[in-house]
Amino acid sequence: MPTKTLEATLAPPTAHKEHKLCDLRDTYREGLHEAFEAGCDTMSATSDVVTPYDLPYQAKAALCNYVPQLHDTYDAEKLDDDHPVRLTNQAAEFDHSPERDYEFTWWVPQPGRGTNFWIPLRINPEQKGLWHDLVDGDASPGQLHLQRNRTSWTLHVTVEFPVEEPDYTTDSDDVTHIGLDIGESALITGCALKDGSPTGPFVCDGSRAKCLRKEMHTTLKRLQERDAAEWRIDERFHYYQNALTDIVEKVSRQAIEYARRFEKPVIVMEDLTYIREELDYGGYMNRRLHAWAFARLQKRVEDKAREAGIPFEYVRPEYTSQTCHACDHIGSRAAQGTFRCTNDECQITVFQGDINGAIDVAKRADPWGESVPLKPAGNDSPRDGSACDSTTTHRERSEQHSQMTLSAFCGSEPSTSNSRT
Repeated sequence: MPTKTLEATLAPPTAHKEHKLCDLRDTYREGLHEAFEAGCDTMSATSDVVTPYDLPYQAKAALCNYVPQLHDTYDAEKLDDDHPVRLTNQAAEFDHSPERDYEFTWWVPQPGRGTNFWIPLRINPEQKGLWHDLVDGDASPGQLHLQRNRTSWTLHVTVEFPVEEPDYTTDSDDVTHIGLDIGESALITGCALKDGSPTGPFVCDGSRAKCLRKEMHTTLKRLQERDAAEWRIDERFHYYQNALTDIVEKVSRQAIEYARRFEKPVIVMEDLTYIREELDYGGYMNRRLHAWAFARLQKRVEDKAREAGIPFEYVRPEYTSQTCHACDHIGSRAAQGTFRCTNDECQITVFQGDINGAIDVAKRADPWGESVPLKPAGNDSPRDGSACDSTTTHRERSEQHSQMTLSAFCGSEPSTSNSRT
């Protein structure tokens, strides 16, 4: 079943409840640091350390699971002082009433008997359906994270929920493979293979994300050089991370909306598991490319595909950006956005590079095994300026051979508002 993280902000607590929440956070972190510094690498060893702490059993159980992972899985050398309070799914007790100003409330766990208390939640309206599923038992809760920000408390709840499975298999002849190419200049470039024919591509520009990453690196470096207050550095870091997260959410949603335009879609992406280890373009380029979370964007596309009931699969990534989608010869990428085919007998001479890569990605899962000229999919332009960027194509004939070119397009990246998907 797919998983999703629900986010809610605690309504401003009374002074008494604020004091209890702070005690929970501080005591949890004391137990976490002691167990970590003691080198606890088993649940029983962690339990021996955290049992004397005045914590609810949901927090102690979460620590017993988490501390060994820090040593065995994450190989952590030191801990961040700003760890959220982790609670097991036994702490996921919520109530709902439409008559309240805040419809959803959380039963906050506390140590001892009869000490728990209710606190209202400000939820993301777009996630209201899943909150109802969680309260009604139609979604299964996972771990909870409680985090203290500068002016508020935030609660994250991981949930698993069922989705309707598609009534077709990914290897049938009548599916539409959607190739998604993820990169830096273009965050996502997509192209569908409809009956083996590349159809209606779209491009989501990456200039805004690139600018934010560069600005974040410069700003944080300057703040550190000036010995700025730690809260100031954290504030700017979280600002940029939230802005980038917003871009990832919007772009991944656009990819799913694009796939939904076609009948029986199957999303195809490159397996980029080891891309960070394989990249070696020098210090400057490595820093830029490693800063872009390829896997993070892929994961959000994968999550949203599960929610939408759209199958997806991964294919090998070798040479997808350098192979001509029409003749399968290795060409060249003289410029990031331009692919040139070096096969004199091919109908392609110059093609938009990222779209060529997306077609190649889709072809690696496409049973037709051949490529035909690109055809438009009706009106592919965004209706409100916020949908997918699109390109159109036309065929130009020369005396030597035919050539496929793309008319000029201007990709635009979604603005970084506060909305979430």
